[in-house]
Amino acid sequence: MIKLAPLIKLLGEKAKLIHTGQHFDRSLSSQILDDLDLSEPTLNLGVGGKTRAEQIGSVLLEIEDELADVSGVVVQGDTNSALAGGLAANALELPLFHVEAGLRSFDRRMPEEHNRVVVDHLADVCWAPTDVNVQNLRDEGIADARVEKTGNSIVEALRNIVPDQEVADEVLGKHGVSRRDFVIVTLHRPENVDAPDRLAAILEGLGQLDLPVVLPIHPRTLSTVRKHSLEDKLTPLRIIEPTAYAEFLSLLANSAVAISDSGGVQEEVSLVKVPLVVVRRSTERPEVLGTFAWLTDDPEEMVRLAQKALDGGRDLLEGLADVPTPYGDGTASERMHSSLRAFGVI
Repeated sequence: MIKLAPLIKLLGEKAKLIHTGQHFDRSLSSQILDDLDLSEPTLNLGVGGKTRAEQIGSVLLEIEDELADVSGVVVQGDTNSALAGGLAANALELPLFHVEAGLRSFDRRMPEEHNRVVVDHLADVCWAPTDVNVQNLRDEGIADARVEKTGNSIVEALRNIVPDQEVADEVLGKHGVSRRDFVIVTLHRPENVDAPDRLAAILEGLGQLDLPVVLPIHPRTLSTVRKHSLEDKLTPLRIIEPTAYAEFLSLLANSAVAISDSGGVQEEVSLVKVPLVVVRRSTERPEVLGTFAWLTDDPEEMVRLAQKALDGGRDLLEGLADVPTPYGDGTASERMHSSLRAFGVI
C-alpha cells in the first residue's frame, strides 16, 4: 500500500485497487489507507490468516472477474499477493508490471524469494529500483528491453507522510521516550517469531540493551509469545500495539538505533538516517549494508551490533546524515506512470 500509493494517485480514476487482505490488523491495513489518503479498495479479499497455498489459490480464483475490464496489472514486492496477481495477469494475457523487480536474497529457504523470482520472469516490464536489481535480472537472462530502472517509490511515499518534529514529539511523549534515547524494534518474519526458542533468545537480547526498547508487537509475534508462555521475556521491554504508519515513522526517525527483520525498514532507515541491525539470515537489500545497516542472524551478535551503534552516538548519526539513500531521487512513480503510458495501457 505504502509503495503503490504515489502511483495510484498519479493514475487517479484509472486505477482499480485490489486489496488481498493479507494484513488484517486495522493498524496494519485500513489505518495505513487513511494515513496515505487512499480510497477504500475496489475489492478486499480477506485472505489473511490462510496458508501460503490458500492465499495464492484464493486470490487467483477471486480476481479473474475483476480483471476482465483492465488493460494491465501492477503488482508490488514479493508477497503471495504479488505472485497470485502475476499468475492471474499471465493467465488472462494482460500486461504485467512488477514494482521492486530484481530483489534477490539468494536464500531459497524464503518463500518470498520464490515469489519474486517467478513474478519477474512472468512480467512484461520489471521496474527495478537499483543497479544491483538490474544486474540480478540480467544475470537471470531477463532481456534488457523488459527492465527499467526506476528507483524505489518508498522515497516519495515517505516524503509525503513523515510527520514534522512537533507531531513526532507528541508521539514520543505518548510512549514515554525521548529523542535518540530509545531503541525501536519490529519482528514478524517466520524465521524469527515462529520458533519459540529463537524468539525467546531475541527478546532476552533486547532486554540487555542500555536504552529502553519499544516493540510494536506484530500479531504473529504475539501469537507465539502466548502459545509458548514467553510473556516474561516481554517484561523488560516497552510493548505497544501495532502503530499507524505515520506514528511508526515518528518513532523510527527519532530512535537511537533500530532492530528489525523488515525489508521496508531497511529502506526507510536510509531516508530517516538511523542505524539498523537487520536480524535475518539474508537480505534482498544489500545496498544499505555497511552504511545504514548490519546483518546478523545471531541474537548475541544482534546485541553487540546494536550496542556498538549506541556507543557511536551523535558521531554515527551525523555521519549517516550525509550518506545518500541508494533508492533514487523520489521520481520512481513518475517513471512507472510514464512506462505504463509508453506501453499503451493508459
